[in-house]
Amino acid sequence: MGFVKEFKEFAMKGNVMDMAVGVIIGGAFGKIVTSLVEDVLMPVISLATGGVDFTNLFVTFGKIPEGVNPNNYAALKEAGVSMFAYGAFIQNIIDFLIIAFCIFLMIKGMNKLMKRKAEEKAEEPAPEPSAEEKLLGEIRDLLKEKK
Repeated sequence: MGFVKEFKEFAMKGNVMDMAVGVIIGGAFGKIVTSLVEDVLMPVISLATGGVDFTNLFVTFGKIPEGVNPNNYAALKEAGVSMFAYGAFIQNIIDFLIIAFCIFLMIKGMNKLMKRKAEEKAEEPAPEPSAEEKLLGEIRDLLKEKK
């Protein structure tokens, strides 16, 4: 029973709960960024590069079955043909770089907002001490004079 109690205490700590929330939000954010890359940015990049589709860059090893298009990556993969798909690797590297850049921009924006908020807070004047604090300060000063 001690193990279950210890695990429950561990799981209910603030850090673990914060991490769980971060993982869930990160998963949802990952889907948004993936959609941004695949559905918005990659078509623009494809248009700019003349329609180059990196996923169709590959080298086949072995015999290609009859009736399978030797120039279609998806058909060859479905037929179980052994391939060196370097284009898919290049595509994943490009996706990673775009996702990393988007996350960089988001974090940079958040840091800028947090810095602005900290500057605004620093500009606020310190609140006036209450009457009790002033009186205690005077008592402290009188006691220092007597020494």
